[in-house]
Amino acid sequence: MAGKLMRAVQFEGYGGGAAGLKHVEIPVPSPKKDEVLLKLEATSINPVDWKIQKGVLRPILPRKFPYIPGTDVAGEVIEVGPGVTNVKAGDKVVALLSHKSGGGFAEYAVASKGLTVETLTDASGIKLDSTGKPTNILITAASGGVGQYAVQLAKLGNVHVTATCGSRNIEFIKSLGADEVLDYKTPEGVALTSPSGCKYDFVIHCATGIPFSTFEPNLSANGKGLVPLLMIPKSENLAYLVNLVKEGKLKTIVDSKHPLSRAEDAWAKSIEGHATGKIIVEP
Repeated sequence: MAGKLMRAVQFEGYGGGAAGLKHVEIPVPSPKKDEVLLKLEATSINPVDWKIQKGVLRPILPRKFPYIPGTDVAGEVIEVGPGVTNVKAGDKVVALLSHKSGGGFAEYAVASKGLTVETLTDASGIKLDSTGKPTNILITAASGGVGQYAVQLAKLGNVHVTATCGSRNIEFIKSLGADEVLDYKTPEGVALTSPSGCKYDFVIHCATGIPFSTFEPNLSANGKGLVPLLMIPKSENLAYLVNLVKEGKLKTIVDSKHPLSRAEDAWAKSIEGHATGKIIVEP
């Protein structure tokens, strides 16, 4: 692949929203030790992607400009670097790229051989085989790209789920297994009050603009709030999630798909904050 150019979308500074994205042609990256080169088939947008552009994580992220956003990717292994034995050229994989360098809004990207992880079990101690102790969880913005997985994974454990979403998605979230669903625009939804009166042991907080003072009176004595942001890659957890998908125990709801040539549309839709499920960009 040396010397070959690829299409990519990047931003060159903070701010600008969808209008700040630039279409470019740049060299295809080469995999180094413990890295693989992927021909990308899909990239999903997470709120952290455009929050990096807004400067919410400065000066930590991005490390430098220009920056190609997108870290949740799927594609085919084209080339492997030294030290890679778990995958080979031709394998279809999903991967979490480093937030430091991004790379998902492109035709090709380099990924670490360690892939991805979901935060729910590590942070809260939930066991997905229903052997854990009874737990009450609140999941805000449950119809979004993160929330939909949090609901499904929580219900695989011994967990009572209260979820928030807009009125149009209430039945959808119930279909994913949530025990209680609050319309976030109602008084109960604004206050995050459980209809059954339970107190939350954990909060998977996927929404924005809710102060901690709102959560505090609804927490149990040892209740904790969790904010999904950056994740530590663990390939064994990825394999576990992939198996759940194969077994039909975990499903992905796609809000919309956009070609890389119209990445601005996907970016703007994510910023609007009303997507139901994942927003996908396809090279």
